[in-house]
Amino acid sequence: MIETTALRKPTRKARMARHEILTVAARMMRERGYAETSLRDLAAEVGMKAGSLYYHFSSKEELACEVMRAGVEIVSDAVTQALEEDANTSPRERLVVALRVHLETLQSASDFASAHIRCYPFVPPAVQAELRGVRRDYDKVWNGIISAYLGPDADANRIRYLRHALIGALNWSLEWFDPQRDSVAEYAASLARLLPEEGARPAS
Repeated sequence: MIETTALRKPTRKARMARHEILTVAARMMRERGYAETSLRDLAAEVGMKAGSLYYHFSSKEELACEVMRAGVEIVSDAVTQALEEDANTSPRERLVVALRVHLETLQSASDFASAHIRCYPFVPPAVQAELRGVRRDYDKVWNGIISAYLGPDADANRIRYLRHALIGALNWSLEWFDPQRDSVAEYAASLARLLPEEGARPAS
């Protein structure tokens, strides 16, 4: 279990400082990776002494947890909200909405999301353990969308394989997507074209 400073009652100034630290840490983790992101360099970036960071975060591990948790929650919240607004559409249309919104949010909140995607395999096991719950919750969102799309006869493996394929394709865009050249709408649409229409799906 990673020790946390969350039980402290922060002042408005402390909340603003914490937000700045998280924002800069997300960018540094995205650019450098977890191992090469040092608290000393982070403190210099936000204009404070290295020791002052410990008022806001008890350890580098706690800081990484907060950054990476936000990377999942920002995307998950956006997808969930979009699905609630499109509650009466078909299962395939809901899947297409999830693809588009995940990709849009991934690109607009790319420092936090990319920090999670790029750093998760390399953070300490305790950090991975802290993040399993939020990752599992987002997987459940996609499992529900895909299960509805594939139909009641789809088994758990088929749902899991399609989830990994789709989210993997979306997340990998962080490595090659260029806003000056590429279009979120076009890429989401190209993925959607790979999905058969209802009634044309292959049998389970």
